[in-house]
Amino acid sequence: MITLQFRNILMVLAAASMLPLSACSQSGSGESSSTASDGRDTQAGGSPSAAPGGALTIPEDADPVTKKIYLAENATAACMKKRGFSYTPNPGPTENEASSAIDGADYALAKKYRQKYGFGIYSSAVYPNDPAAPGTSEKGNPNASYRSSLPAAQQKAYDKALGRPARVALDNAESNRPAKGSCIAEANLKVYGPAKSAAEQDRENAKQAERDRQAGQALNGDQQLVLLAQEYASCLRKDGITVSTTQPTSIGEMVKFQVSAQIPADGTLSKEDAMPKLTREIGLALKDLECGKKFRAAYWPKYKKNPYVGGNG
Repeated sequence: MITLQFRNILMVLAAASMLPLSACSQSGSGESSSTASDGRDTQAGGSPSAAPGGALTIPEDADPVTKKIYLAENATAACMKKRGFSYTPNPGPTENEASSAIDGADYALAKKYRQKYGFGIYSSAVYPNDPAAPGTSEKGNPNASYRSSLPAAQQKAYDKALGRPARVALDNAESNRPAKGSCIAEANLKVYGPAKSAAEQDRENAKQAERDRQAGQALNGDQQLVLLAQEYASCLRKDGITVSTTQPTSIGEMVKFQVSAQIPADGTLSKEDAMPKLTREIGLALKDLECGKKFRAAYWPKYKKNPYVGGNG
C-alpha cells in the first residue's frame, strides 16, 4: 500500500496563492542591507537549483516575494552550515511548471501535463518515484533524506537547529512558528525584518482582506469573464460534469476540487486501486481544460492585475 501525501498534494493544487513556511508571519516590505548583501552571492536566471548546502540561483524574472523566499532559503542554508548540518535550499510551492500546468494558465503545458498526471491528485500513487508528480516532493526532498540518514540524537539536534519539525502540522498555527534562535527564525529576521506585533498584523490582514474583496469583485463583476464562465459551464454540463458554480474566481478550480473531494479518508491507496482513479481524473482534467480554454485565456491576464487570494480559478 502507498500512502498518498494528500495534504501535500492540496498544497500544490493551491500553490499560486501560498507561500513557504519561511515566509510566514514576517514583514514583506523593503529589503534590508543584509538582504542586499545576500543577493550578491546569487546569479540571475535559471530554475531553482543548488548543491547540498549551497545557494539557490534566483530566477531572473523573480517577483519581490519570490526573491525573498529564495534569499530566506539561502540564509537558512548558510546558518545550518555554521551549525554543522547540511541544508539544501528549497523554495517550496512557488510558481513553477507543475502549478502552471495544474491551473491551466499555459494551455499547451497544461495539456501535456494533464495527459499523464491529470490534476496531480492520484498520480503520486501511480508514479511514486516520479518527481514531476505532485505529492512525491517529500520523498525527493534532499533535506528529508539527509535528516533520515542521521542518528536519532542528531535528528533532534537538526530539527532544533532548523526550527521546525520534520513534518509540520499544517492545521496548527503555533507549530508553524520557527523556534526563537533557530536558523529559520534567523533567516526570516534577516530577510523579512522583525515579526510584526499582533496589532500590526491585524491591521495588515484587514488591508489584505479589503484588497482581496475588491479583487474578487473586479473579477466576478467582469462581464467578459462572466459570459465566458457561463460558456465554460455549459461545455462541462454537455460532458456530464456537475457544475456547482459559474463564478469566475471559482469555476476554474471547480472540477479539480470535485476530484480531490473523493480522495480516501485515510489517505491510503494502492497503485492498483489508484490507476483507474487516475485514468478518470485525466479524462476530467482534459475535458475541464478544453471547456475552459477561452475562459482561462481571458481570466489569467486579468487575475494578474487583480490577484485574488480567496480563490485562484
